[in-house]
Amino acid sequence: MEDASISLLLGILCFLILCSAFFSSSETGMMSLNRYRLRNLVKQKHRAARRADKLLKHPDRLIGVILIGNNFVNILASAIATVVAVRLWGDAGIAIATATLTIVILIFAEVTPKTIAALYPEKIAFPAAYILGPLLKVLYPLVFIVNKITNGLLMLFGLSSANKNDQDLSTEELRTIVNESGSMLPKGKQSMLLGVLELNEMTVEDIMIPRNEILGIDLDLDFEQILDTITSSEHTLLPVYNTDINKAIGILHLRNLTKLIQQNNLTKTTLVQVIREPYFIPESTPLQVQLFNFQKENHRLGLVVDEYGDIQGIATLSDILEEIVGELSSVQKEQSNDIHRQEDDSYIIDGTAFIRDINKALNWTLPTDGPKTLNGLITEILEAIPEANVCLKVKNYHIETLQISDNQIKSSRLFALETDDEDDDE
Repeated sequence: MEDASISLLLGILCFLILCSAFFSSSETGMMSLNRYRLRNLVKQKHRAARRADKLLKHPDRLIGVILIGNNFVNILASAIATVVAVRLWGDAGIAIATATLTIVILIFAEVTPKTIAALYPEKIAFPAAYILGPLLKVLYPLVFIVNKITNGLLMLFGLSSANKNDQDLSTEELRTIVNESGSMLPKGKQSMLLGVLELNEMTVEDIMIPRNEILGIDLDLDFEQILDTITSSEHTLLPVYNTDINKAIGILHLRNLTKLIQQNNLTKTTLVQVIREPYFIPESTPLQVQLFNFQKENHRLGLVVDEYGDIQGIATLSDILEEIVGELSSVQKEQSNDIHRQEDDSYIIDGTAFIRDINKALNWTLPTDGPKTLNGLITEILEAIPEANVCLKVKNYHIETLQISDNQIKSSRLFALETDDEDDDE
C-alpha cells in the first residue's frame, strides 16, 4: 500500500513538473510573439492569434495567471517531493528532495521549455492561449487581488501599470526591420522601402542637378542654335531663359512643339507662347514634401532657389522617384557613372559626383551633413582650392586629387583605409 502511495505521488509529481513547464514556456512564448505578425494574423481572423492577442492586451492579468499557476504547481511539487523523499530516506530525504527537485525543475520546467518557446513562440503561445483564457476566467478573482496589491506597490515607486510600452516604430527602427528582413523581402523591394524612408531625411538640394549642369534654352542665342539644343536634348522638359538661368521665364515641354513643327510655325515667338510659367522650389524642401507638391501642383520640373532667390539647380519628379526605385533609364545611368574602379581597388571619381551617390554605390560613409559633391567636400576640408594636387584623409578614406582646373577639383582617386582610425578629418 505504501509502495502504491509512493508511485501515485511520483506520478502526481511528474504531472506537476509538466504543468510547471507549460506555464514557463507559455510566459516566454507569449512575450516573444512578434506583435506586428500577430496583428496581421488577427486581421486574417486566425483563431489562436486572436485569443493570444486578447490575452496580451492585458499583460498584467496574463502574467498574473501564469505566475499564480506556476508558483502553485512548483510549491505543491516541492511538498510532494519532500513527502516521498522522507518516506524513502528519512530525515536525509529533505536535503535530497531539495537538491534533486531544484535540478529537475531548472532543467525540465524552466530552461528547456523557455528556450523552446523563445525559438518557436507561435507554436507554444497559440495552443497555450486556449488553456490560459479559460484559466484566467476561473482564477480572475485571485488574479484581480494580486494585481491590485502589485499596482499599489508600483505606485509607491512612482510607477503605473497603465504606462504601456510605446509600440510605434521610428524611422530608424523601420529601417532596421527592412534591413534585417533577409530573404523574406527581395533586395529590390528592400531598396525601394529604404528609399521611401529616406525621403523625409533628404532635401531637394541633395538630388538637384547643379546649376552648371543645367541644359536649357537661351533665347538670346540664334534660332539655329536653339533648334540644335532642342533636337539634341535627351530630356522632354527644358528651362527657358534669357542669357542667364537666373532670368528664367518658363519651362518648355518638347511635346508642345509638335503642333508648331507640323504647321511649320516654330519660331522664337511661338516657342515662348507654349512655355509654362516657371515653378520654383526652396532648396531646403524635404523630398517627401516636394513629391506631394509635384503631384498637387501638376509639375514635373522645378527650379531650385536658395534663400536669396538665386537659382541653384533643377529638380524633377523623376529625380525623386529614382531615390526610391533606382535609375529610370540606362541613359541616365551612363550619364551618372562618375565612379571608375581601378585594378588596385581604388576609385577615380569625378569632382561633381554627389557624396550620397558615392556612399550608395560603394557602401561608404563619407560625411553628408555638409557639401553635397566630392569637390565641395575636399575644398571645405582644405578651406581653399588647392593650386596643386594634394592628399588628405577623410574619416577612413584616402583622397588624392588628380585634376584641378577652373577653380574646381575635376577628379580624385579614393580608397578605403583598412585601419579603424578615429573619424577625424586630416
